Amino acid sequence: MQNIYSVIMAGGIGSRFWPVSTSKLPKQFHDILGTGETLIQQTYRRLRKLSDPDKILVVTHKSYKDLVMEQLPEIPVANIILEPARRNTAPCITYAAYRIKSEDPTATMLVAPSDHLISNEDEFTRIATLACNQAEDTKQLFTLGIKPHRPDTGYGYIQFVDLDEDPKSEVKRVKTFTEKPDVAMAQQFLESGEFLWNSGIFIWSINTYMDELSQSLPDLYSAFEAGLSKFGTGEEEAFIEEIYPACENESIDYGLMEKSHHVYVVPSDFGWSDLGTWGSLHEHASLDENQNAQIGNRIVTYETKNTLIRVPKNKVAVVQGLEGYVVVDNEDALLICKLDQEQHIKTFVSDLKLKFGDKIT
Repeated sequence: MQNIYSVIMAGGIGSRFWPVSTSKLPKQFHDILGTGETLIQQTYRRLRKLSDPDKILVVTHKSYKDLVMEQLPEIPVANIILEPARRNTAPCITYAAYRIKSEDPTATMLVAPSDHLISNEDEFTRIATLACNQAEDTKQLFTLGIKPHRPDTGYGYIQFVDLDEDPKSEVKRVKTFTEKPDVAMAQQFLESGEFLWNSGIFIWSINTYMDELSQSLPDLYSAFEAGLSKFGTGEEEAFIEEIYPACENESIDYGLMEKSHHVYVVPSDFGWSDLGTWGSLHEHASLDENQNAQIGNRIVTYETKNTLIRVPKNKVAVVQGLEGYVVVDNEDALLICKLDQEQHIKTFVSDLKLKFGDKIT
């Protein structure tokens, strides 16, 4: 297992977690759960069970370099890969793959978002190790699929079938991908037992990834392949500054995984959430007898139910008469909105930018 490289994707803004997550300090760099660790620190600690610090890479926007250095001091500075522009997950992962290839072309690569919650880390390690071992010796692309426990419309779904050669294997073959279905379809998926949530965690060998990339995203492959000799050298930064802004804004799911005929999934149940919204945080936080999630140590509630309240440490907050709300306060901004309408937060942020400028978001 010495050649497993883990890649943490950490370039997103996380605007649905406003006002805590902002363009200057996105959610992955916050202790969202109040555990004493930021989300990226939790992710790093989890991946340390699979890779040594010199084999963990972080891909992030160039404006977040100092934040990564501050929060993950064990990682070599050279392993912080800086994007000059945001171009979705396909260019992000490809950049990391070429850097890894320059160090070890026989490596196995695990890719994970920086801002996900995994509560059963031992089970995650076991399943990731299983997939890494199989990816090392095959021409297969792996993803970890989460066993669904509700008809959630916020996740992509993966349909799977048993392997013909080994129906009892933990590994399954991917049949179809479906992006964020409506409620009725999500309910059908749940009842069928044939579908998993797409976790966004991927595992493959470097050689397999390059082969698949050349077939599914030939323009992206050609752009990076042209600078093959520059990765890991002093010429890399200038090369990336030149090609990266011109890369197509493409996700790895749509651009590569959905096109390949060699995708496999390991059905998993390790307490996963993508923590994409305040509502998802409410589901995973400790709740009081009234189903309130309180993040802060000086909060008092009266006649309040099914509400998430997050305030700065040591700030006194009194909340009375709310049911089904999100209340989030920090030094500069306050959000109060209905829990079942939190999808409007991105609209709120856009409106604030128009009215008050980019600095407040």
